[in-house]
Amino acid sequence: MRKFITLCMCGCACMLQAQEATFIVKEKSAERVGENLAVTMRIDISDMEIPKNRSVVCTPLIESGDSLRALPSIILNGKTRHILYERMERQTSGQPTEYEYRRFNGEEQQIEYQIYTPYADWMKRSEVSIVLDECGCGWEALQSNKSPLFALRFEPVVLRPALAYVTPQAEAVKARQVAGSAYLDFPVNQTTIQPDYRNNPAELDKIKKGIEAVRNNKFATITAVSIKGYASPEGGYANNARLAEGRAEALLEYVESLYDFGNARMRVDSEPEDWEGLEKAVEQSNLPDKAELLAIIRADEPADYDQREWKLKTLNGGTSYRKLLSEVYPSLRHSDYTVDFTIRNFTVDEAKELVFTDPSQLSLNEMFQVAQTYEAGSAEFNEVFEIAVRMYPNDPVSNLNAAISAVQAKQFDKARRYLAKAQDCPEKQLAEAALFMHEGKLDEAESLLNTLKDTPSVSIQANKNLKQIEAKRNE
Repeated sequence: MRKFITLCMCGCACMLQAQEATFIVKEKSAERVGENLAVTMRIDISDMEIPKNRSVVCTPLIESGDSLRALPSIILNGKTRHILYERMERQTSGQPTEYEYRRFNGEEQQIEYQIYTPYADWMKRSEVSIVLDECGCGWEALQSNKSPLFALRFEPVVLRPALAYVTPQAEAVKARQVAGSAYLDFPVNQTTIQPDYRNNPAELDKIKKGIEAVRNNKFATITAVSIKGYASPEGGYANNARLAEGRAEALLEYVESLYDFGNARMRVDSEPEDWEGLEKAVEQSNLPDKAELLAIIRADEPADYDQREWKLKTLNGGTSYRKLLSEVYPSLRHSDYTVDFTIRNFTVDEAKELVFTDPSQLSLNEMFQVAQTYEAGSAEFNEVFEIAVRMYPNDPVSNLNAAISAVQAKQFDKARRYLAKAQDCPEKQLAEAALFMHEGKLDEAESLLNTLKDTPSVSIQANKNLKQIEAKRNE
């Protein structure tokens, strides 16, 4: 079981000088491992010159107030002293009380030092230092000359779950679409558009605004315009087929007369009678014989739509049919239009300018690249992911990344709302485990993280979080 501590370092490397020695401690650290304290150092003795018949003894110390513990010493011997040391009887079991090395003068030489010593409560706020002994006086006599290495400061473990964002797939072509429906009025049995007839000015204006919104976008190129006309079931099917097709073609001709669409594809289609729309309208109605109407609409027989409409007309004396004529059928006479267009791709610098002013121009991937230019967790970083999910509210990746950002900002209710619409993947499970960690549900978090610790895309984060849970339990 590991418990990590905060180390207050005194510089990158600690240099200790004796009369003939330069001893450089380049790296030093400490962590609690179970009931022990592990102290690690990397020591560079490349600049030391030790005569063959001399020794230098380096003793690390841990102390706090009146409490002190000497750690196993490092003995650096010249050639002759090393031979003598090798001939001596030494401890062969348990943890060594000292480590001996021969110094090869003039050569690069480093020592890796790691020891485990029983942990004591007084070490929570203590100092690690080192004493060099060249005279054989012993470290006790030389404590006034000890050199500090670092301070041990045990702090409460604060859980900071590691998370993993998902990079949205880049779009080779950013294809977009504007769509709507227009309810144009035509004189009976006619297919010619009269722009000023009844409510036509308002309905045609809807179409023009949709097209102009794209045409006025300097980043967009219209690639196709499509019109599909629908008629209601009232009257004969053959005549309705003629009306639906003719009115759709008339609307497309009208639109083409207003704008130059260049090489955009112009498409027209028609649906003689909108039975699907009729079914939906009846299903949402409060008509008393709703079930019987739906049974007729949904039946495979009669296959002839004129005969099927006759059954609607004659049902229960035609009471419901009269309501259909006045309240439902007008909405079934419509022309659906779509304007397909592309938006050019942007560099990160361009996208950075647009994300806060006109984010509708950007793809999810472009927004993600912008977020990477900000410090993780910063206000700008989080705002980009909020913008992305507003622009793409039903996209599973935008919801996942917004959830992760919310977890890091400790906005947990918001994170859960986004996670509900996020794609199911290891990154989502990692975020769910992070919520458990913040809620103090360590068992649930640990169980979920154990299923992720060998998953390549999140293994690093999962194992970091498992270590944090372990440390939290051991504090």
